Amino acid sequence: MDTRQMLVMFSYVVLTHMTLGNIDEFDCVDIYKQPAFQHPLLKHHKIPEKFTSNESFDRKNKYKTNDQSCPKGTVAILRQRSETESLHLDTIYQFGHHFAFMDASSFETIYRGAQADISIHNLTLQNNQYSKSQIWLENGPIAELNSIQVGWAVHPRVYGDSATRLTIYWTGDGYKKTGCYNTECPGFIIITRKPSIGSIFKQSSVYGDKPVTFTPQVVQGFFGNWALTVDDEIIGYWPGELFTHLNKGASRVRFGGNTFMSPDGISPPMGNGHVPIYDYERSSSFLHVKLTNDKYQSIEAETQMGVADSKCFTLISRDYTNETGKSFSFGGPGGRCGV
Repeated sequence: MDTRQMLVMFSYVVLTHMTLGNIDEFDCVDIYKQPAFQHPLLKHHKIPEKFTSNESFDRKNKYKTNDQSCPKGTVAILRQRSETESLHLDTIYQFGHHFAFMDASSFETIYRGAQADISIHNLTLQNNQYSKSQIWLENGPIAELNSIQVGWAVHPRVYGDSATRLTIYWTGDGYKKTGCYNTECPGFIIITRKPSIGSIFKQSSVYGDKPVTFTPQVVQGFFGNWALTVDDEIIGYWPGELFTHLNKGASRVRFGGNTFMSPDGISPPMGNGHVPIYDYERSSSFLHVKLTNDKYQSIEAETQMGVADSKCFTLISRDYTNETGKSFSFGGPGGRCGV
C-alpha cells in the first residue's frame, strides 16, 4: 500500500487551503497512522510526551494560510498531486546539480543543531527543474551518508506547480534505498495539527524591499531525535532510529542554495534569481546563521565559503552585525552553467 492509499484510508477530515491561486488539500490523519509508522524500525516507536503535550502554536508563520487545524489526536499531511518516483538525488555528486553554500565542517567538532533566517522568494521553473534554499545536517561517509535537509523549495515535479513551499528531505544510506521529500516515505513524524510540511509561503520578498524571512531550526534531543521547529513552532521530528551516523550528531552543516537543471541543460535561478550584492533588499540571504554545539549551546556559525558553480551562481560573506548576525547572500539567474 503506497502513501496516498494510506492517507485516504486513515483520514476523516480534509483541510482545503488556497494560496496565490493554488489549492492544496491536507488529510487529517491519526497521529500514529501517519506514513512514518510504516517504517519497520518505527513500528513500536512512541512519540515523546513533550511533543504530544505541546499545543501552543505560533500563528505568525509565513506559510500559514488560515487558522484551520486538524482535530486533536490527528496531524495534517499534504495530499501530493504529483508523482515523485525517480526524483533527482540531492547530492553534490549527482549530474545536473549546482550549489552555492557556506560550509561548517570539522573532523573534531560535532554539531547538535542549526538554524538561520532564510529569505523567501518566488521563482518560475520548468517541470524537471528545482531550486532550493536550505540547511543540510550530515554525517557519515558518502556511501552511508545520513542527511537531513530543511528550507524552501520550488519543485514542480514534487508539487505539480512552481509555488515556494516549506520542504524537507532525508536519507539514511547515501540516497540509495532510504529517504524522500516530506512524508512521501516513512520517516519524518509530524506533530503539529496545522498544515505545515509542503505548505506554500503566503508572503515572499519583493526585490528592493525589506526581505521576508522564515526561521527553520533543527536540534537533536538527548534521545537522538532531530526536532524541527519553524518560527518557534514545533513541526515534528526525524526519529534517531532512521540514522546510523546522525544519531551521533552532525559532522557537517551547510547553508545555502541548490538547483537542478532541465534535460536541455538549463539551470533554474537560485535564491531570488539575481547575482547577490551588498544590499539585503536586492539579494537572497541567510541571516543569523547559528549552530548548536556538542554542549547544546547556540553559537554563531564559523563557516568556510564553498561555491560549487561560480559561472552562474555566486556567494558573498558579510561582516557580523547585531542586526543580521552571521550572514551571507547568494544566488544567480541560472542558465547554461555546465554540468
